[in-house]
Amino acid sequence: MNTKMIIYFLPLIVIQFVLMIAALIDLSKRKNVTGNNKLLWALLIIFMNTIGPIIYFIIGRKED
Repeated sequence: MNTKMIIYFLPLIVIQFVLMIAALIDLSKRKNVTGNNKLLWALLIIFMNTIGPIIYFIIGRKED
């Protein structure tokens, strides 16, 4: 992998990492989530890369 490719992919990697961390922090602070299964949401956030945190923010968050 040359440096030009790394420069192109670095912003995407940073965005994915920030989304994942933000979703995991939000998940840890919430008492209730959709489906009442925090472990399942955590696994979805971690293993579904960029789309997992987005799905969590759209569907998983439940208003307290």
